[in-house]
Amino acid sequence: QVQLVESGGGLVQPGGSLRLSCEASGSILSIGPMGWYRQATGKQREYLAQIITDGSTYYGPSAEGRFTISRDNAKNTVYLQIDNLKSEDTAVYYCSALRHNYWGQGTQVTVSS
Repeated sequence: QVQLVESGGGLVQPGGSLRLSCEASGSILSIGPMGWYRQATGKQREYLAQIITDGSTYYGPSAEGRFTISRDNAKNTVYLQIDNLKSEDTAVYYCSALRHNYWGQGTQVTVSS
């Protein structure tokens, strides 16, 4: 089973930026599509973005414009860049190997002044 480890979360002021990382224990090219989700306290997990094997990217409605998903195949790592952070971005962010339904443990992002 593939292990996914997220990192890069933290406390950020509104308007700031973060880059979250998701490192896989195996080749992300062989794992298949990788995605990012988030879950705020008291809310359902929300789809943000995915990147598929050919590098194509897709975004959910909440992620259009301020979120960018990318990957580094050599590092087996998928990234989520979040710009112009807002208080409503506060959540635990998870990455997932979508085809296999593998999930990481999540990384907390808190946006507050």
